[in-house]
Amino acid sequence: PALEDPELNINHPYYDVARHGIIQLAGDDNSGRKVITFSCCRMPPSHQLNHTRLLEYLKYTLDQYVENDYTVVYFHYGLKSLNKPSLKWLQTAYKEFDRKYVSKVFVLPSVIFSSLLTISFSFPRYKKNLKALYVVHPTNFIKILWNIFKPLISHKFGKKVTYLNCLSDLREHLKYDQLNIPQEVIRHDENLRRKQKGKLPPVVKVPPPRPPLPTQQFGVSLQYIKDKNKGELIPPVMKETVSYLKRKGLQVEGLFRRSASIQTIKDVQKLYNQGKSVNFDDYHDIHIPAVILKTFLRELPQPLLTFECYDHILGITNVESSLRVTRCKQIIQGLPEHNYIVLKYLICFLHMVSQESIYNRMTASSLACVFGFNLIWPSKGTASLSALVPLNLFTELLIDFYTNIFNSRTVPGE
Repeated sequence: PALEDPELNINHPYYDVARHGIIQLAGDDNSGRKVITFSCCRMPPSHQLNHTRLLEYLKYTLDQYVENDYTVVYFHYGLKSLNKPSLKWLQTAYKEFDRKYVSKVFVLPSVIFSSLLTISFSFPRYKKNLKALYVVHPTNFIKILWNIFKPLISHKFGKKVTYLNCLSDLREHLKYDQLNIPQEVIRHDENLRRKQKGKLPPVVKVPPPRPPLPTQQFGVSLQYIKDKNKGELIPPVMKETVSYLKRKGLQVEGLFRRSASIQTIKDVQKLYNQGKSVNFDDYHDIHIPAVILKTFLRELPQPLLTFECYDHILGITNVESSLRVTRCKQIIQGLPEHNYIVLKYLICFLHMVSQESIYNRMTASSLACVFGFNLIWPSKGTASLSALVPLNLFTELLIDFYTNIFNSRTVPGE
């Protein structure tokens, strides 16, 4: 059955495929990389789905992320003879991609695991920034075939593939609650665990969360940080990362596109939360302060653009092009004073970054792809793929027309 997405417009170029919910955006992993899920159980019978269109839709989705680091979760359960692509189709797809990309292409000769994912990730454009591919509930046949054909693919790409036999293993790598896992997959996982252990594992009691430290920077509200920092409007972690990147990162190619060591990011977060000083020169990696800035925004209890603005921002694509900047200004004017000041500070910096795009390759559009979902998300669940266009467009307009949008509101203490 089709997965209902209230944000999906019937005019979407791939509405016939997108409506099934096979491919979805599912928040971020523990390194702040965008997560894309592919659920085989949502594939309808082959006669109801054009697999060529599915492959095109997968590419269409990945094209919005391949310039940045990203992660893919592949839920294998539910791929059956009824809905899997034919071997003849896979052979045709292989030949077409081989001609188009003029490079060696790795396709598992199995109609079970030659899900359209592996075809796409084998091309340099798609696999370069793919940092992890999690295959959930793989069959033994898949594992055997992978070992047989492993010599045909690069060792580097092979290290990106991780097999997970149960859903609980995902918690170690991803923000599990954001994944929107199909109920069929959840039931299958429960059945597997019953068979393996005879019964479900006991419920583990989770201790109540500890109150935040007085020096806490991550995971607390802007108001909390302000109250604990003598009324300072710009959070210290934000001020320090932006100042550092202004001095040393404006001309770095791919700024904000790359991830960093998970452990290093956790260590830096811990230092900030404990109120200790951080010297980014000690880490010899310009991408660390960039990731820290994105992480700070993403871990705010409420997005910087606020939940109240979410639906208004989604409507930006329905506004006539010549009036969109004015509409952006109207939405921004409605923000709480503190949010407005912090947003203005951030967008001013991102505008500076975009002005150096001849060196750093980060245009307003590129920055919007990175920051869009870090500035706004729905109050329940995660933003869907169909929300991607309006959210990124809104962010791009903020960056491109920074001076125009932020010139008419003066606030005390700014």
